[in-house]
Amino acid sequence: MQATVRTSVTFTGAGLHSGTPATIVVRPAVAGHGIWFCRTDVASGDNMIPAIWHSAEHAALCTKLVNDDGLYVSTVEHLMAALAGCGIRNALIDIDGPEVPILDGSSSPFVKGLLQGGLLKQEAATQAIEILKTVEVTQGDASARLEPASVFSMQFDIEFADAAIGAQSKSLTLSNGAFVHELANSRTFCRKADVDRMHAAGLALGGTYDNAIVVDGDTVLSPGGLRHTDEPVRHKMLDAVGDLALAGAPIIGRYVGHKSGHTLTNKLLHALFADPSAYRFVDCDSRQSAFLPGAGVTLDDIASV
Repeated sequence: MQATVRTSVTFTGAGLHSGTPATIVVRPAVAGHGIWFCRTDVASGDNMIPAIWHSAEHAALCTKLVNDDGLYVSTVEHLMAALAGCGIRNALIDIDGPEVPILDGSSSPFVKGLLQGGLLKQEAATQAIEILKTVEVTQGDASARLEPASVFSMQFDIEFADAAIGAQSKSLTLSNGAFVHELANSRTFCRKADVDRMHAAGLALGGTYDNAIVVDGDTVLSPGGLRHTDEPVRHKMLDAVGDLALAGAPIIGRYVGHKSGHTLTNKLLHALFADPSAYRFVDCDSRQSAFLPGAGVTLDDIASV
């Protein structure tokens, strides 16, 4: 069954890159609606932006969605991951500016607010995308691929020169509450040198040591250190969940990422949908639905911080 939010849920904070205050309101939507953003600060023209793969545009360090009028909303990945991880397929998201607030740099505040507001099951079958054959894209030494599997699962590995991150690898089956429990509270991360570079370029103006993991060599500069010893790779998986949610339906298959990011994951979706023999849409029966992300998820699934 499809699901939406039971009641409107509001989140307020600053945009990571713009530093501009922003408020979003996640509102209930009918079955089959999908996820749409509405720029409430825009009075003329088309202020509706679909959360779909072919509306994504390359942007520095985030996922940016753009409609046919050129209106955009950016840094949507953590919210999209929260919606997907909670099994929410339908929502209208009002936003009063161009960037989703970063909150604590993870999906956890979004997940907590959505689950506290409650979910509403809808009398419509969930349609999923079943991967039928392997599709892969590469860029330099980075790669991303989707391959057939019976449930949605993910393998991810990263490698950074800073000893505080180093080489990390993780594999997860993302059924039920696994996203909420294993990934949702993992924060975005960056190197101190990258922070200085981004500030000089007018980016990350809303970034703080409280909404991102900042590392310098073998030192974690953020207060309290890491929430998980492998928090960086968990966050990369979180990002991939959010970016794959732009497929428009949950995926039944395995995602494998090697040093991949937002742009490469979106290129993977373009490659997938360019090959009709690589996938098919299926109406999930009760057994399949029970293994989708978000099935049966509760507040108890949120990892303590």
